Amino acid sequence: MRSIRTRLLTILIASTGLVWLLAVMWIYVSTQAEVERVLDARLTEAARMVNSLLAEQRIELALADDRESRPTEFQLQDPSYERQLSCQIWSLDGTLVGRSEHAPEDRLTDAGSGFSESVVDGETWRVYAIENPDLGVRVMVGDSLHVRDRLVGDVVKGLAIPAALILPFLAGVIWISVRRGMSPLNQMADSLSSRAASDLRPLPDDNLSKEIAPAIHALNGLFRRVEEAREREKIFTAFAAHELKTPLAGLKTQAQVALASQNGEVHENALRQIAAGVDRTSRLVRQLLDLAAVEGTDRAPHPAEGVPSDVVRRILADMPAAGERVGVEADDKAVARFDPVLLELALRNLIENALCHSEGKVVVRVRNARHNLEVVVEDEGFGIATDDLPRVFERFFRGRTQSQTGSGLGLAIAQEAIVRMGGTLTLRNRNPHGLAATISMPAQTAK
Repeated sequence: MRSIRTRLLTILIASTGLVWLLAVMWIYVSTQAEVERVLDARLTEAARMVNSLLAEQRIELALADDRESRPTEFQLQDPSYERQLSCQIWSLDGTLVGRSEHAPEDRLTDAGSGFSESVVDGETWRVYAIENPDLGVRVMVGDSLHVRDRLVGDVVKGLAIPAALILPFLAGVIWISVRRGMSPLNQMADSLSSRAASDLRPLPDDNLSKEIAPAIHALNGLFRRVEEAREREKIFTAFAAHELKTPLAGLKTQAQVALASQNGEVHENALRQIAAGVDRTSRLVRQLLDLAAVEGTDRAPHPAEGVPSDVVRRILADMPAAGERVGVEADDKAVARFDPVLLELALRNLIENALCHSEGKVVVRVRNARHNLEVVVEDEGFGIATDDLPRVFERFFRGRTQSQTGSGLGLAIAQEAIVRMGGTLTLRNRNPHGLAATISMPAQTAK
């Protein structure tokens, strides 16, 4: 597992080192250019100074016609030039007539006036020359490039060495800063690790930094949703237990009646009640499983190409007793894309609901528009009271017009399945009586 702290430290130290390196390179280049400019100016100044001294006859030179005499050795007046600069005075006919102390005896440059570079005795020189036609001499002042490079190197080392020594200290400061900066995360981790599994209280969100606040808000939102889900499960379990307890108690009573009675008619009626109770209990258990399947998983819709009316007929085939009461009006050639599992789940519960609340005919109409699939289930029952309409999709809500077999789950299951497919389920009381349940959802019509 990679540590965010280690990663952050690595990035900061690497970026800081890179900045230092770039700064040193920039200083080296700029210092070298500046030193070159200053030293060239010094060469020019020194050459002009020597030329001026010659013109003022303040430097004694060997006579031009005394070819056997040794060239005059002189010292530049500026002591700083003695160590680094070398000066030569050559006659225009090529005779060395004077040179500074430690200057080479070979000619510093063969170029004319101005700057030039040359190699003398294996050493590279930067030379500035001035021709003085009145005196018949050429003044050359040279500077060793090796000395210049050493000077630039010393400047850069003077900056790089302290920087290298400071870098470990800087890394320590970065480490401490990162550790302190991540302390809210550590506190959050400590708070979460010390909690019990049932503790879903929100984390404190006062005085949070902008970086931590989104994570805290997301966690608090998750805690809230988990708490709501747990509360729904508690309610669901309580209602399910209550709804199962009633028919089971009825079954036990009818069984006791059947066992105790010797009357054949009473015995037969008790058995019919037991059979009806088993049917109600089976339907309730199936609806509970359907609701758990729809809500308890994160199943995403899987649309497939199919004929919507085939789904209706497949449902009716599983309900032989309802075959004569349910009519289907649909275009069998209409093909659409929909999730067959979710659509079947919704339609089965709507058809069963219509049969439970109506003694008359139930009609299922399937209309497939270009981009919309619409399925309407109409019955001839009493409809739903206006006051109950806002609550009919609540689980186990039966309203005023209760049936003996209804559990209050059919509409909740149908709505959940339709919503998962991105559609809507609307209810409308029919005139003069009855209920129309309309499923409307994008059909993704097949080509």
